[in-house]
Amino acid sequence: MKKLDAHQTGMALGVLLGLFHGFWSALVFLGLAKPLLDFVYSIHFLSNPFAVANFSFSNAVILVIFTTAAGYVFGGIFAWIWNWLHGRK
Repeated sequence: MKKLDAHQTGMALGVLLGLFHGFWSALVFLGLAKPLLDFVYSIHFLSNPFAVANFSFSNAVILVIFTTAAGYVFGGIFAWIWNWLHGRK
């Protein structure tokens, strides 16, 4: 079983989460976040209990940076656990 590189795995997950939250920020900016949430909740037979706040550029930047960093850390932890579990005989 191939070992995972903690840095590469962290970068992959960090970029993925950063892009996802950047996309979410764009939806908020464009006014499309609430209709999307309403749709997702409705197809699960739920009502949306959340209100979408007004767009804030500084909050969007913080969100993307924080989730990218968190993804990097959790990706590295995942790689370490993967390698530990697959290195045992």
